[in-house]
Amino acid sequence: MLRDVLINQKGLSNREAEVAELVTKGLSNKEVANQLFVTEKTVKFHLTNIYKKMNLKSRAQLIVWCMPHFSFAETAPAQAPSAQASSNAAPRPADASQNTIPSGLTTVGGRSDIDSGSGFGI
Repeated sequence: MLRDVLINQKGLSNREAEVAELVTKGLSNKEVANQLFVTEKTVKFHLTNIYKKMNLKSRAQLIVWCMPHFSFAETAPAQAPSAQASSNAAPRPADASQNTIPSGLTTVGGRSDIDSGSGFGI
């Protein structure tokens, strides 16, 4: 969707739209270059053309402009609402038959390094 908007509405080439999309995903110039099998200098050249065509001054402006058009369908988890609901629920008591990771000052063996007084855990 973003690529279509950049090509059809802003007049970017396919490669420029591809660079803009990768930058919007948070990739650095070096990462974009590696993914597209070009040099960093080529990525910078494309970004300069993108800024001119879109009348932008910075990478940040490009990202802000692209975000509303960016499709998050591939990265959005399908079960996000249930995860939020479970985090708001009251904590469940631990099942004694399951191994759990202790928290706080207690260690796996039930021994606390602070309780031993040595400070070395011995």
